[in-house]
Amino acid sequence: MSRVARPTSLFFRHAAQLLTLMGPPGPRRRGLMSILVGVSDGAVLTEGPLIRQVGKTCLLEWEARRLKAEAIDCHGAVVMPGFVDSHTHLVFAGSRVEDYEARLRGKTYEEIARAGGGIRRSAERVRRASIKALVRQAEGFLEQFAAYGTTTLEVKTGYGLEVKQELRLLEAIRRLRASSPLEIVPTLLAAHALPAAYAERPAAYLETVVRELIPEAARRKLAEFIDCFCDRGAFTVAECRQVLEAGRAHGLVPRLHAEQLANTGASRLAVEWGAASADHLDRLSSDDIARLARSDVVATLLPGANFHLGLKEYAPARELIEAGAIVALATDFNPGTSPTLNMQFILSLACAALRMTPAEAITAATINAAWALGRGDRLGSLEPCKQADLVVMDVEDYREIPYYFAVNHCRMTVKAGKVVWKRPSC
Repeated sequence: MSRVARPTSLFFRHAAQLLTLMGPPGPRRRGLMSILVGVSDGAVLTEGPLIRQVGKTCLLEWEARRLKAEAIDCHGAVVMPGFVDSHTHLVFAGSRVEDYEARLRGKTYEEIARAGGGIRRSAERVRRASIKALVRQAEGFLEQFAAYGTTTLEVKTGYGLEVKQELRLLEAIRRLRASSPLEIVPTLLAAHALPAAYAERPAAYLETVVRELIPEAARRKLAEFIDCFCDRGAFTVAECRQVLEAGRAHGLVPRLHAEQLANTGASRLAVEWGAASADHLDRLSSDDIARLARSDVVATLLPGANFHLGLKEYAPARELIEAGAIVALATDFNPGTSPTLNMQFILSLACAALRMTPAEAITAATINAAWALGRGDRLGSLEPCKQADLVVMDVEDYREIPYYFAVNHCRMTVKAGKVVWKRPSC
């Protein structure tokens, strides 16, 4: 009789700080965002894709020997959950450095869009690229995501601007999900911008989205979420309600780009529809904040976009946290407004520009972000029976991660119990 192989077991031991983020079920609000449940000389013992035990190194050593776990010394390091990046636009072609330079010369985001730049420029480049080329560029980015400590990321379409092209983007995402060791969550951003062919005819474009794109994407099981850019110069509340309604009718969970450029009522729409998240939220009113705080909609803040656009105004993170909203952080990785995939830098921005504490920022980038993707029951914290997604940071105090900004502190990234990246010197 053949013997069944024992699942691979890893023993991360002697961490200067182990941040477990253990806590009550559900996302963290108010003061709970500051509780990281740190353990000095901490350890994590994994078995297969799951966490078996966490705690003091001395208390886990006997079980680690019994499992014949591979020991990984973490002296002088912080061990914490892998980052969950709950808002990215990973799949695109080329870059938008032309738009970047135009902004530096004084052009606004909307002026660039009217001149043929912005989302339409990306759409034209996607149209000319093969699926293979789109996948190849995205795979390179995914390696960098892992190198900075991200283990799970949401990926939106939105640069197709027509049914055929959006389905090609979804197919590219499907291939990435099959090939990448990271967990990729697909979102159909069905209404991102109005194509030039439908100028002044948004109703006609949305008709194709509702009648053709959403049903086909759902039939082929290519997306989990439905998204819409609800803002000035994009789509109205009524138009986005139509898109979210069609998506939900086909089993897709709503999420929303909201209140980035103007206060349009988008966050109220997100609350009305029980969206998984409302993202950006730079232009919230006090009533909007109160509504979000009373809801289970995750307020996902994207300070990388504000930084790259050179804006002085950022989302009201402190007001949201103090009101009791569920606050998450994400990179908004995209070629036009936030070309960063470094969640460590987003933590620095959250502290410096949003006035969040390092502990709040880490909570927002892990467990709360996991709940924004409907995965908080198995991702985002280091607890027995949860998935073994963790990073080893080359600092002795977690506060040094945002403090030393624009530095990659990641020593090792582990996804589902497997090392998916490690610094060559380790």
